[in-house]
Amino acid sequence: MERTLVMINHDGLQRGLAGEVISRLESRGLKIVAMKMLQMDEAKATRHYEPHVGKPFFEGLMKFITSSPLRAMVLQGENAVETTRNTMGTTNPLDASPGTIRGDLATDIGRNLVHGSDSPDTAKKEIEIFFSPEEVLDYPRSVEPWVTES
Repeated sequence: MERTLVMINHDGLQRGLAGEVISRLESRGLKIVAMKMLQMDEAKATRHYEPHVGKPFFEGLMKFITSSPLRAMVLQGENAVETTRNTMGTTNPLDASPGTIRGDLATDIGRNLVHGSDSPDTAKKEIEIFFSPEEVLDYPRSVEPWVTES
């Protein structure tokens, strides 16, 4: 089982698309093992987007991601990172395939609704930024039905 971080950015929340995004990810067999609403502060955003520090779009990205609440989730499943990335579509919605979250719902590259970890190693680091170990649950592979004894 693999885990990945997914964030529904505030453009997705403001447009009322969180349920649609979650539904699409769950329909691919991914299970939510942690979820919270949060207002990302500058320190957390800088840690999260550390690979982009110094790039021309970094300042705009920081302003965008810290401007409103977002929803962060940890998803678990077989090949969770790849499954999530394929379900989301490419970063630029103009290049994203129809049937993907970004291809169907996003408006532009700066407001592309969601973030998903790009590798299992990145996922581990990103999950640690947003969730303590106690906040991430172990999802059982199968659940036995409730049995009542008479």
